[in-house]
Amino acid sequence: MDKKENYIVEMLFPERQIQKKIFEIASKISMDYKDKDLVIIAVLNGSFIFCADLVRNLDVRCAIDFIRVSSYIGIESLGSVKIISDFKEELAGKDVLIVEDIVDTGITLDFLINEISLKRPKSIKTCVFLDKKCAHKNEVQVDYSCFEMGDDFVVGYGLDCNGFFRQLPYVGRIKGFHK
Repeated sequence: MDKKENYIVEMLFPERQIQKKIFEIASKISMDYKDKDLVIIAVLNGSFIFCADLVRNLDVRCAIDFIRVSSYIGIESLGSVKIISDFKEELAGKDVLIVEDIVDTGITLDFLINEISLKRPKSIKTCVFLDKKCAHKNEVQVDYSCFEMGDDFVVGYGLDCNGFFRQLPYVGRIKGFHK
């Protein structure tokens, strides 16, 4: 992909539908974590917009931290995960919610669950914006999910293609573009 101007993005999930779903998920999370010691770990870069909207809709006290991992070069999965920048929050004895933009193969989420479990949290759950169940290679537990989708390559609302399209307020697929 060279220039984003050459591509047309076809909308899949409009902004209003996204915000409604985030409110619903945030309400469930708020009920489940009432009176608990919650730490949210947002996976950068893709989840930053989703996580910001999610936490603004939560009605629970929580700490927020970030982890940055790499598992793709361009649009190709590496099949392994590398931590670029680790979280700082102490997790022992706390309830952890991993917030991820998209679960594709499941390799990244599985890796994160295993790494975080080494910190001895009280519990670990996952919240994903998009779940591509049809593409899972690893069996991963998704506790909260905004949308299930097919195997389209999508952009917008934090998701990118080589750094472009993150700023779109909706999720769409690039017409004529295939993985």
